Amino acid sequence: MKKLAAFFLTILLFTDVYSQTSKNPVVSIETRFGNIIVELYKNKAPISVNNFLKYVDKGLYKNSSFYRTVKMNNQPHNRYKIEVIQGGLGDDTTKMLPPIKHESTKETGILHKNGVISYARNAPGSETSEFFICIGDQPELNYGGKRNPDSQGFAAFGKVIKGMNIVREIQLQPSSGQMLKPRVKIFNIVRVR
Repeated sequence: MKKLAAFFLTILLFTDVYSQTSKNPVVSIETRFGNIIVELYKNKAPISVNNFLKYVDKGLYKNSSFYRTVKMNNQPHNRYKIEVIQGGLGDDTTKMLPPIKHESTKETGILHKNGVISYARNAPGSETSEFFICIGDQPELNYGGKRNPDSQGFAAFGKVIKGMNIVREIQLQPSSGQMLKPRVKIFNIVRVR
C-alpha cells in the first residue's frame, strides 16, 4: 500500500512540476465589479501577448477603463453584429507604445469565441493598447469575417477563465450609443502568473 501511495505521490509531483513550467501567463483585470481573470496564449500569439504584457508590467493600464459596450441593439448600421466590451487607455495616447504586427486568427488559430480577448484596431498592424472581450461566439471577427471590410479579422490572444459574469455586467451598464456612461474604471491589470 505504501509503494502504491508513493507511486501516486511521485506522479502527482511530476504532473505539478510539469504543469508549472508549461502554463500560460495569466492576468487579472481589476474593476469595481470584481476581477476578470484572463489566460494569455503566448505560444500561439507571441507578438500580441508580449505587447499586452509590456503594458501590464509597466503599469500602463493602471486607472484605465472599459469605455465601450457593443450590444445587439446599439449597432443599427452594422450588417454583421457583434457583442463585446472594449477597454484600454482610450484617448490617453501619452502611454501608448508603438503599434505591433497583426497576428490574424488564420496564423494563431485562436478564434473569437465567448470570453476571448483580442485587440481593437483600425488597419492591420495598428494594434496598440486597446482590447475587447467577446460575449458569445463572434465568427465575423475572425480572419475572413465580414465585420471589417479588409477581412483580416482581429488579433485574438487569450481567453477569460474566470469572471465572464463581470464581463456581462459591464456590458449592461448605462451607455450613450456604444459608449459607457460613466466608463467602468480598470484599477489595474496585473500578472497572476
